[in-house]
Amino acid sequence: MALPLEGLSAIVTGAGRGLGRAEALELARLGAAVVVNDFGQPGRDGSGEASAAPAEEVAAEIRAAGGKAVSHLGDIADFETARGLVDLAVSEFGKLDILVNNAGILRDRMVFSMSEQEWDSVIRVHLKGHFNTTHFAAVHWRARAKAGEEGVYGRIVNTSSEAFLAGSAGQPNYAAAKGGIVGLTTSTALALAKYGVTANAICPRARTRMTEDVFAGFAEPTAADELDPLSPEHVAPLVGYLASPAAAGVNGQLLVVHGGMVAIVDRPKVAAKFDTAKDVFTYEELDALLTPHYAERPAGETFAAAEVLGLKKD
Repeated sequence: MALPLEGLSAIVTGAGRGLGRAEALELARLGAAVVVNDFGQPGRDGSGEASAAPAEEVAAEIRAAGGKAVSHLGDIADFETARGLVDLAVSEFGKLDILVNNAGILRDRMVFSMSEQEWDSVIRVHLKGHFNTTHFAAVHWRARAKAGEEGVYGRIVNTSSEAFLAGSAGQPNYAAAKGGIVGLTTSTALALAKYGVTANAICPRARTRMTEDVFAGFAEPTAADELDPLSPEHVAPLVGYLASPAAAGVNGQLLVVHGGMVAIVDRPKVAAKFDTAKDVFTYEELDALLTPHYAERPAGETFAAAEVLGLKKD
C-alpha cells in the first residue's frame, strides 16, 4: 500500500532539532522526500556559529531509515537564502509539494525593557522567515499552474503559538510575530486555493530547546518508557496529516496541538454589540454601555485560551 506522502517532496525549516526534527522525520516516514533546513546555531536566541551538522544529522537519519533527504544550511530570514532553499528542493526532487515553516528564535524581554534589536531579530526570523519561504514556494506553484499543469499539489504548514492567542507578558516580539503568521496564513490560503494549495497554521506545545524555561515545572514522564506529554512527537502527526491529500479540504485553519489533543481554533467572533441612540457616539454614552459590560466580566476572561485548553503545572 502506498504511503500517504509517497512521491511528494517537502521542506522543513528549523529541522535540525526539536519540533522541526520530529516533523521532518514524520514526513519522511509517511513517504516524502525531505529538504532538512537549519542554520545550526546553538543558542535559542539565534546566537553562536552556524553549523551544517544538525540538519545533516537529521537528513542522514532519514536516509538510514530508507528515505530520501538532503540537508540545507541557511538563514531563511534572508530572502535569497529562501529562494535557494526552494530551488534546492526542485533541483533535487523535481518539484516542491510541502512547505513546513518552523524555524524561530527567542529573545524574551518585557515590552518596557526590550531593545529595538531584540524586537527586530525575532520578527525577522519568525515572520519574515515564514514570508520568504512562502513567497518562493507560491511562485513555484503558481508558475506550474500557469504553465497548464493539472492537479498542482501544494501544502503549507506554518507555526504560530498560543503566545498569540493567550498573551505572553515577557514575549511581545514573539507574540506579535506569531499573530502575524496567522494573518499571513489566512491571506495565503485565500490567494493560493485556486492553484490547489492549502495553508494552515498550528500552535504546538512541545518541550524543546526553545521552550525549556516556559515548560519548567510542567508534567514530565515518570517512567523510562513513558512519552513526555510535551514531546514534539505529539505534534508531528498533525503536520503529516495537514501535508497529506486527506487534508485537501482543510485551508486557512488554526489548530492547537499537544499531548494527544488537537483543538480547532475558531475565527474571532463578536462578543457583544452596541448601537448609538443618536447619529454619533458620545463619550458619556460609551461609558454607560461599555464600562458595565467589562465590569461584569471576570478579569482576564477574554484571553484565557491556554487555561481553557488544559495546560496545567504540577
